[in-house]
Amino acid sequence: MKNLYLTFLSGLLFTIGWPTYGFPLFLFFAFIPLLFLSENFVKNKQKKYFFLYIYLSFFIWNLLKTWWIFNSTAVGAVFAIVVNSLLMSSVFWSFHFVRKRLPQRMAMAYFIFAWMSFEKFHLYWDFSWPWLNLGNGFSEYPGWIQWYEYTGTFGGTFWILLVNVILYINIKAFLETKSKKILIKSAVNFLIYIVFPIIFSFFIKNHYQIKGKTAKISIIQPNLDPWNEKFKYSNTKLTGYFLSLANPKADLIVAPETALSRYIEIENFTRSRPYRLMKKYTQMYHTHILTGVDFIHRYPEDAENIPETANKTRSGRFYDMYNSAVLVSPGDSIQIYHKSKLVVGAEFTPFRKILEPLIGNWVLKTIGFSLGSNVSQKERSVFKVSGTDIKVAPIICYESVYGEYVTEYVKKGANLLAVITNDGWWGDTEGHRQHLSMARLRAIENRRDVVQSANTGISAYIDQTGTIQKSLAYNKRGSIDAIVRLNETQTFFTVHGDYLARVAIFMTVLLLLYTFSRKKVRL
Repeated sequence: MKNLYLTFLSGLLFTIGWPTYGFPLFLFFAFIPLLFLSENFVKNKQKKYFFLYIYLSFFIWNLLKTWWIFNSTAVGAVFAIVVNSLLMSSVFWSFHFVRKRLPQRMAMAYFIFAWMSFEKFHLYWDFSWPWLNLGNGFSEYPGWIQWYEYTGTFGGTFWILLVNVILYINIKAFLETKSKKILIKSAVNFLIYIVFPIIFSFFIKNHYQIKGKTAKISIIQPNLDPWNEKFKYSNTKLTGYFLSLANPKADLIVAPETALSRYIEIENFTRSRPYRLMKKYTQMYHTHILTGVDFIHRYPEDAENIPETANKTRSGRFYDMYNSAVLVSPGDSIQIYHKSKLVVGAEFTPFRKILEPLIGNWVLKTIGFSLGSNVSQKERSVFKVSGTDIKVAPIICYESVYGEYVTEYVKKGANLLAVITNDGWWGDTEGHRQHLSMARLRAIENRRDVVQSANTGISAYIDQTGTIQKSLAYNKRGSIDAIVRLNETQTFFTVHGDYLARVAIFMTVLLLLYTFSRKKVRL
């Protein structure tokens, strides 16, 4: 029963430490029960059920903090929760294996580096789901992590892991010796490793000066239910609707992801009625419009070299789909960006070359995977708003979760980050709150103001310190007028990205090679 208590305790500590309702202090203790669980199994020379124990712990965390995915897709939710718990458990199991062969300090170093390597890996593979990467856990407490401008979220991951390891070693030593000196040392370590970084962060925040020229942004929140309302209307009606909410005196109007949700032929967009309405509006008021559009491209019947990502109709015709952002200006130019970080299942099928021959199209469709894929864009695009100083990054929905990815916009000159999203699929749950919360991390990492336009969710204006200055609550219709600052300087993290994770990968490989060259050692 003791092992089971440790399992549940760890899962609950992760849960109550996670945003948006949690308090991140608990994350500094969340791994300690699992570290003792591993020790118990090693000392007692047990082998059975260890993986099940740790899996249960991570499953509790994943289930209680990401259950809201069920509101969008039951199959996707089961897959995300089950597989993510499995991956986390596999990383911790590898540490359990290593600690039998390495001295304690080296084994603990491996644990830290291996977990960071896993999080980096989780940002790039086909089943990418970095929602629960540890560094995201401080998103509701930006005052604690102003130093993310130097480290990114991997600095937070390292912080959590390091404190867990240090406290575990101290607690273990105290239980073995009952020494008051060790107890005092534990308290001192707590203050040094937890309190000092927070004090340093507040020092940075108090001395940080918001930078950049000003611009006026109108952030639209149409609040159209994506399940029962949004996709019933024509694009012309949707265009007129969100324009009626906008402030025409703004330099830039930002509308949400798929604000135009009926597919438009990408080649004919500039001849479409929605485009003409927006163009007329921008010319009349001398403003600009950034909005989300669903595009489609149909291949001719005799087309050759059809890409594998293309969808196929029942009649045998092929077509591409795009989840895109466009910038409409008073002049003739139009700028388009296609979403790159696609949602697994809904927007692309991972490992399609392998899965399709093995289990067939019918099975893939039945379990909720798209048989085709949206077309993604390899390079980031920055929209330059003519007649203003605005160079805006069009970040579509899920893309805002990826720290180093967002820096690619800033390296190309973006002085404003615009997140356009449709979070209504998840209902009034933590999903849309967590999503907005993560945008605060991108603001700190790059020292850029962030404007978020949600069809349904929370629209907001976030300043360069990650502070939400204005917001429009869930299920509210309207707009936000924001005077943003256009910072041109690049942070250390913007320039160097996830360098901490790259160091961790290198150290993980070295420690694994060293592990396999040694025999087991006693704790």
